[in-house]
Amino acid sequence: MFSALILFAGTFSERIGAKRAYGAGTVLFVLASAACGLAPDLGTLIGARFAQGLGAALVTPTALAIIREAYTDAGARARAIAYWAMGGSIAAAAGPIVGGALTQVDWRIIFFLNLPVGAIALLVLTRVGTSPREAAPFDWTGQVTAVLGLAALTYAIIEGGEGGYGRPTILTAFAVAVLALVVFLLAQSRGRHPMVPLELFRSTRVIVALAAAFIGMSAFYGVVFVQSLYFQQVRGESAFSTGLLFLPMTALVAAISPVVSRVAAHYGLRVPIIGGQIVLVAGLIALACVPASTPTWVVAVLMVPLGLGGSFTVPPLTTLVIDSVPARRAGTASGVLNLSRQMGGSLGVAAVGSVLAVQATFMTGLRIGLIALAALVVVTIVASLTLRDVDGPAAH
Repeated sequence: MFSALILFAGTFSERIGAKRAYGAGTVLFVLASAACGLAPDLGTLIGARFAQGLGAALVTPTALAIIREAYTDAGARARAIAYWAMGGSIAAAAGPIVGGALTQVDWRIIFFLNLPVGAIALLVLTRVGTSPREAAPFDWTGQVTAVLGLAALTYAIIEGGEGGYGRPTILTAFAVAVLALVVFLLAQSRGRHPMVPLELFRSTRVIVALAAAFIGMSAFYGVVFVQSLYFQQVRGESAFSTGLLFLPMTALVAAISPVVSRVAAHYGLRVPIIGGQIVLVAGLIALACVPASTPTWVVAVLMVPLGLGGSFTVPPLTTLVIDSVPARRAGTASGVLNLSRQMGGSLGVAAVGSVLAVQATFMTGLRIGLIALAALVVVTIVASLTLRDVDGPAAH
């Protein structure tokens, strides 16, 4: 649900204002979380989770749009984006551990934790200035085809990875996604007020940034998926201890994010983007070469370069995309970027899962999957070398 609606949310925020969209999304997410915690049956829980996805989809792109509006200075904006990335990293690091611990008591508590967090977010939002609104007709054709196509594609990727891509339902979902994409592109190219102006994709900077974000998330979530299986199925770790083993990797992202903005301010965006990707490749190759008998704590340490690489690439890539559009289009740009990251993560998990399924042993599939991900990141490193207009302090 989140992936299908995130592009819609980005453009919708420009119609009603980023502040209003963020507030509405937060309220919806909090109410849906309460409904999840109080759900009397599975059907109610699924419906509430659906509403949670819509709320989260509204919040994610509008947060970046608010940052774009609030900080007119490029350097200050880059620092704010770095702290935004740090917040997400802290949540990613704490989520599995806190969630694993709370499920030992009562799984409903997990959802109730969102209530005070949402209340704090709404309180802080009252200090944010009023966001501008774009007085333009709503592109219903674009919105409907985007949601339909992304929902079909997400379903096909996730379900196909579990049960095979040759099933009629999966093939039908892919066909619906392709048809919706064709109609969407036609609507965007011919409409007077398109949902996503195609001019956005004429910028080499934006295309490279979106590709790097897509592949980077494919690698990151591909590793999270395969290493989770490795720790639990091969090494016999529990879900909780597996979360602890991921802590060094995810916690490092939170620790390093503030430093990244200073590196970018001094050397430009290209240096941390390329440097982070190189470290990411090194981490993937190191994990692929680890013997099956290696102590689990050593494997956890070897995942640290993945967190380091991600911390150096995500903030500058985000800055690159957001700074490539006027402030009034920040919601759309953020939606496109976050969609690229979400779809990359889904495809990364599906691709690695498919590799594991066709190999004779788990470790063979793990190594092939990690090497394939490393090769994809190398491609984006080469593409990132074209970012010659974002070097040095002048870029900020």
